[in-house]
Amino acid sequence: MSTPGLYAVSDLHVTYPENRAIAESLHPVTPDDWLIVAGDVAEQVTDIQRTLALLASRWATVLWAPGNHELWTVREDAVQLRGEERYRHLVEVARDLGVHTPEDPYPRWNDTVIAPLFVGYDYSWRVPGMSTKEDSLRNAEAAGVLCTDEFFLHPDPHPSRDAWCAERAAITEARLAAIPSAVPTVLANHYPLVREPTDILWKPEFAQWCGTDLTADWHVRFRATVMVYGHLHIPRTTWHDGVRFEEVSLGYPREWRRRGTTAPAPIRRILPA
Repeated sequence: MSTPGLYAVSDLHVTYPENRAIAESLHPVTPDDWLIVAGDVAEQVTDIQRTLALLASRWATVLWAPGNHELWTVREDAVQLRGEERYRHLVEVARDLGVHTPEDPYPRWNDTVIAPLFVGYDYSWRVPGMSTKEDSLRNAEAAGVLCTDEFFLHPDPHPSRDAWCAERAAITEARLAAIPSAVPTVLANHYPLVREPTDILWKPEFAQWCGTDLTADWHVRFRATVMVYGHLHIPRTTWHDGVRFEEVSLGYPREWRRRGTTAPAPIRRILPA
């Protein structure tokens, strides 16, 4: 029998029927497997709740970190909460299912702390040569690139998404610093903690919606064995400062079909390697 493992997946986007069928087909390898869900399950709370409930009924432990799509307030959703209130509501939805959130004590998988994070972006990964957020956004819009977050991801009650990101980074940094210094970690965030994975983006202007410089050294400072993320829809493994970074997204049907896949198996084994 296989050894129990820690697995991860992201960007299930179950609003698409094809992706919903894939999510419903996911099963652990052993009864003791854990699963990290690194954001973008869906946009509407009922879809998020239904999918997390299904996964939590199959895996021994499920950990969830929110993505930008979960934080959108879309007209079709019966839950019209915005910003911080929406995030707190989703945390309670996950907790009711027994799913670990960024607000809960970080659990240990063997000797490793598994930390689901919620740290967004602050436009610090702006277009090269642009000195301000405003210039960078104008440059991106002129290039035909504008993230839908600008319309649906509300930062309320924070004055801006940048300010919300700064607060989340400060809160999260303090919690990670409190982990005993001899304990290794797995850090799971919807966005990568370093900018380098965005260098492969077809539209480099999109990087400003993908992370923050505030987390640039966290994988080293907080002894990450693996950093798990999604959002880019470019599943792959890269290494930064000797730390393994795993992009574990499923992505949209048009994307996984373009990769020549008819039946994607999006779950990635994280530990043991």
